[in-house]
Amino acid sequence: MDVTTALQLLDHESSALDTLVAGLTAEQWRLPTPAEGWSIADQIAHLMWTDQVSVMSILEPAEFTALAASIAKEGDMSIVDREAHRLAATPPAQLLEDWRTARSALADALAGVSPDAQLTWFGPPMRPVTMVTARIMETWAHALDVYDALGVEKPAAAPLAAVARIGVRTRDFAFKSRRIEAPTEEFRVELTMPDGELLEFGPVDAAQQVTGSAWAFAAVVTQRRNIADVDLHTEGDDAARWMSIAQAFAGAPTQGPTPGERGQR
Repeated sequence: MDVTTALQLLDHESSALDTLVAGLTAEQWRLPTPAEGWSIADQIAHLMWTDQVSVMSILEPAEFTALAASIAKEGDMSIVDREAHRLAATPPAQLLEDWRTARSALADALAGVSPDAQLTWFGPPMRPVTMVTARIMETWAHALDVYDALGVEKPAAAPLAAVARIGVRTRDFAFKSRRIEAPTEEFRVELTMPDGELLEFGPVDAAQQVTGSAWAFAAVVTQRRNIADVDLHTEGDDAARWMSIAQAFAGAPTQGPTPGERGQR
């Protein structure tokens, strides 16, 4: 996947969420989401802040480095919650417009750098396509929080392919962040996209396998659904263990919902 294709998928995912929240009342923007302490406004504010910080890392790397150093000195990422809550106080119409501006600025910034550039981030540096993929994953996950808060089913769509890829790539991270030795063997992952396309990762004859819908896999690796509640199946103890601790996003290890806690699919 190249940067242009990835940016198109990000725009697709962001625009769908934009359409969903654009018609909400001010009271609905304050509705709680399944993320404890986060309203719909908090979710959008978080996406906006992360887009803005991503632009900073590309266009103002020295300023970003100073921010990252300040966070590292503090010893945690509580700034993420603080900024989400602070920005969520912005009137909904302005918050939505600010998010649109941040999205556009990020797309322009990413389109203007070399595909081989190493962009600074809170973790290891990343290439532009990796940054876009991470933004797709995060936007998809926080959008699902909003859909759940509104009681609306989130449709399966093309951006799932990007979420699936980052979910597979972060397998070892899920183990190592919990101080568990990561399996050395490759796993087989087979996921069905909404158009019937099959996403395939790893050798066909692998002993450890994960199969099912791309939507279900995305929901599990972003810790928005428990595997017991979605169309996703494992074969092998290590594959089952992975799906119980999978975490496609950076940061300290966290645990997803328990069976039945966040709906079915």
